[in-house]
Amino acid sequence: MQQLAKDENLNLAVIELDVTDDISVEKAVSKIIKSVGRIDVLVDNAGVMNIGVTEGFTLEQVKRQFDVNFYASVRTNRAVLPHMRKQGNGLLIQLSSIAGRVVLPFFGIYNASKFAVEAMSEAYRYDLAGLGIDSVIVEPGPYDSNLFNSIPWPQDKGRLKEYGELGRVSEKMIANFAELVKSDGGRDPQEVADAISHLIATPTGERPLRTVVGIDYGVTELNKKAAPFQRGVLEGLKMQQMEQPVAPASRQAG
Repeated sequence: MQQLAKDENLNLAVIELDVTDDISVEKAVSKIIKSVGRIDVLVDNAGVMNIGVTEGFTLEQVKRQFDVNFYASVRTNRAVLPHMRKQGNGLLIQLSSIAGRVVLPFFGIYNASKFAVEAMSEAYRYDLAGLGIDSVIVEPGPYDSNLFNSIPWPQDKGRLKEYGELGRVSEKMIANFAELVKSDGGRDPQEVADAISHLIATPTGERPLRTVVGIDYGVTELNKKAAPFQRGVLEGLKMQQMEQPVAPASRQAG
């Protein structure tokens, strides 16, 4: 990225940040604020993908999955939100997955972490709606990324052995899934970057809560069908004003 910035004369600075470390996150955010004085957009994109027989993952593996996929988002959101509140505007973009809406066999731990991201991101949207800060979710389908090259496999071999042939079925399914995203019919990951760019360019108050990108396995339709029920929950609580963030100018005028 540093070479790209140099070659294309971009105002791009690369800062070291470990999303699983509180101090590292706070230091990185402080460095940005000291350098440019504000943070307008946070994209939570870090992730690992545990795949395999769910019981085969040790508790430590499950904790690691959530530390990267879920708690890392909590850390970074908490680090930037005080600055966004002070500014009176900002945008949180959470990279979830279609696996945050539908469950795939043998993706249970990964599914759980992404379901948690979905719930947290939607809750942030309601909490921050009156402050000019937006929280949105991007749900990519399968893409050829480094996730498949760094899969943490289940480590409890004793439990796996008790599953017999079913355990081997999970390995075959994973191999087939990885082949699918690498095939000629695979999607270009640039689509996800373009979707993020579009959300950033869209004014506050006009961004959709969820954006599905790529092969969706029906998630787009699921989101459409679920939205009225969620809206009904807000209306029942007389909190429907929280559904859509208020643009900064409108908030000040009010």
